[in-house]
Amino acid sequence: MNGIVGSGRGAALLAAAAGCVLVLASAGCNGSSGARGAAAADAPVAAADPPAAGSRPARASFTLMQMNLCLSGMAGCYVKVAYPAVLDEAVARIRDARPDAVTLNETCRRDVVQIARRTGYHPRFTRVLYLARPLPCVGPGGRGLFGDAILTRTARRRSVARDFQGQAGPERRRWLCVTTRAGVEVCTAHLNTRSPIEAAGNEAQCRELALRLALRAAARPVIFGGDVNRRSSCAPDGFWTRTDRSAGQNPGLQHVYGSRALRADPPQIVPAAHSDHDVLLVRARRVGR
Repeated sequence: MNGIVGSGRGAALLAAAAGCVLVLASAGCNGSSGARGAAAADAPVAAADPPAAGSRPARASFTLMQMNLCLSGMAGCYVKVAYPAVLDEAVARIRDARPDAVTLNETCRRDVVQIARRTGYHPRFTRVLYLARPLPCVGPGGRGLFGDAILTRTARRRSVARDFQGQAGPERRRWLCVTTRAGVEVCTAHLNTRSPIEAAGNEAQCRELALRLALRAAARPVIFGGDVNRRSSCAPDGFWTRTDRSAGQNPGLQHVYGSRALRADPPQIVPAAHSDHDVLLVRARRVGR
């Protein structure tokens, strides 16, 4: 849920950022679907382990785990993180559920690599700019840049990351998609908040997300997981929506969408002790081709 700019703190934060002091705060929740082209992708992080040789046959099911880990070290929610306990908890959740993919918001590059190595998953990370610059994670430092990520059980075939066309506030929000050897494309994004400063960005990003998912679903099954900072869905027509509305923390803001090639079971909420969001787990079955 957290953005680099929180409600009521926009001007103060921008001034503080000039002195290298960044404050993150929480905001909240709501809208629709259309978009245009986008900016260039950044280079992918290398896989933690060598990609599996060959391709695997398509599985009859596909499970996605969505987590917002609040890892920047600057958000108000970081008091719950108790670093590195947050990494231990994420690793345990992944080992318990063994999802086909994990979508991660508010992460740090080296933390993502560590989680991937400990679970045997393949990582793809994309950094998020703040005030036009990469944002190093702190408390402790040395954890790499702040951003979003996707972990997959099978090796990825290709990936792409782009900035959204619509933006609000100093943090540039992005979307990331990974095509896996399992034949499913997995996407994630962390949208602007619904604060007065960022609400217009949230609406524009929601519309663009819907368009991009619809276009990608024309080629293969698509599943999305992310913190969209709103309770109304950004899924395009023909997609289903599952949310964490029954979560104990910030309910309704994390969503999972899937194309009609997948049919979802009811979502599962797994409590998280070291984030301000619980874990959203969605199991889906393939239908048709």
